[in-house]
Amino acid sequence: MTQTLTAEQLFRNAYENRYTWDENFPGYTCDITYKTPTATYTAKGKIESNLQFSVSDIEDSSAQKAIQQQLWEITIHRVNHSFEKSHGENTFSFGETDADGAVEILVGGASQGNKYKVKDNVVTLVYRKIRDIFVTINTFEVLHTDKGYLSLGYDSIYADAQTGEQKGAKSIFHDKFEKVGDYYVLTNRQIITEENEQPTITEFSFSNIVFN
Repeated sequence: MTQTLTAEQLFRNAYENRYTWDENFPGYTCDITYKTPTATYTAKGKIESNLQFSVSDIEDSSAQKAIQQQLWEITIHRVNHSFEKSHGENTFSFGETDADGAVEILVGGASQGNKYKVKDNVVTLVYRKIRDIFVTINTFEVLHTDKGYLSLGYDSIYADAQTGEQKGAKSIFHDKFEKVGDYYVLTNRQIITEENEQPTITEFSFSNIVFN
């Protein structure tokens, strides 16, 4: 007889199935190329073993800020926080099940109002409040590794938490990862921003990856 998982167990299993860097992660340096529709920038990036990061060898302040944002995105998704640290003050219950089998997980407690969807041990939807904004992230392509999954294709939409009105354009992300030594690292990210039915493409490439 198959034991039925609770909503918390189902979500915990998918949460713990995400690919993260372990306590032995040494950090690395890399060359970064940032392409916009109008310009191309290059820089040096460094991620420390404690996941602090820095950007150097670039003069354009707006380009540097854009690259710093990407390094923040990289590190925040590879940090290995326990389920208890991230969700210990939350409760979980089942919502609806989609036709494709994705199960909605409704959050109560400290993060009440947030919700997720889980399918095949992968978190396929994130809907969570960040200050006065709700962010919705749909994942449609993943890479399965022997130490968890990495999101390869996903989109994001931001909305006002009070009115529900969309803020800014929808963005679609396409990521590529390579295993360098013992760790998977991001080597390319293409971001397609759809505004007024005119897509704008920006691209970040990470090369010459050398572990510290």
